[in-house]
Amino acid sequence: MTEARGSTGQRDGSEAVRRAPGTPTWVSLMAHGLAATQEFYGALFGWEFRPGPEQLGPYVRALLDGHEVAGIGQLPPDHHLPIAWTPYLASDDVDATAEAVRHICGTIGVGPLDAGAAGRMAIAVDPAGAVFGIWQAAEHVGAALVGEPGTVAWNELVTPETAGVVKFYQAVFGYTEEAPATPDFDHVTLQVEGRSVASIHGVGQALPRDRGAHWMTHFEVADVDKSVERVIELGGRLVKPARASAHGRMATVADPEGAVFTLVRSSP
Repeated sequence: MTEARGSTGQRDGSEAVRRAPGTPTWVSLMAHGLAATQEFYGALFGWEFRPGPEQLGPYVRALLDGHEVAGIGQLPPDHHLPIAWTPYLASDDVDATAEAVRHICGTIGVGPLDAGAAGRMAIAVDPAGAVFGIWQAAEHVGAALVGEPGTVAWNELVTPETAGVVKFYQAVFGYTEEAPATPDFDHVTLQVEGRSVASIHGVGQALPRDRGAHWMTHFEVADVDKSVERVIELGGRLVKPARASAHGRMATVADPEGAVFTLVRSSP
């Protein structure tokens, strides 16, 4: 998980850099109450917000110390889709990537379409049913800060089993994989150019029935337990209590609309 630290902008004012295809480059949340959702995450992570791009409808970009770190959009009132954080994986050609998704038993739910001068995007669904975004950068290359408190630390796909879905993502994005040290642990780390960028965890029957296969976004925090308390104070809820892991202390929580995410204090 700690590979995310320092992979993009730092607090010296540097900007985000264009990512190699397959690298998580952005996370976005579509919610019903845009103002209330901004208030929740602003209070939790210290985010400020900037509107746009307009082509995506009501949408804001979250900033931490002036660095863009995530996006939040508003769902139309007649849309009753699951409220969830969605990672966007980098592509040099979103149309070609979308065609590859279709060819290898995936689905394209939205797009490809232009997001103004920011870039071109699509929303896809893998063969197990997990939703992810595809982003072809133009002016907006992605998050300008990761791996620090209030920013994304890691993205992990939670799915019934890894074998089939790993082949899908490898075929679409060209990932190499790093298998776990223990063969009875169904977990694969995805690599781009020898660098770990995301992971896939097969959980079998432990997959939540109300969610199905899904990508889980991990946000770095300075103190997991205090952040959990803050989530509850702000109207969210605890999904999985704080616990120690090989990557650090973490807890799974949900915001007031039900979007589930993980808080983590990464190991050094």
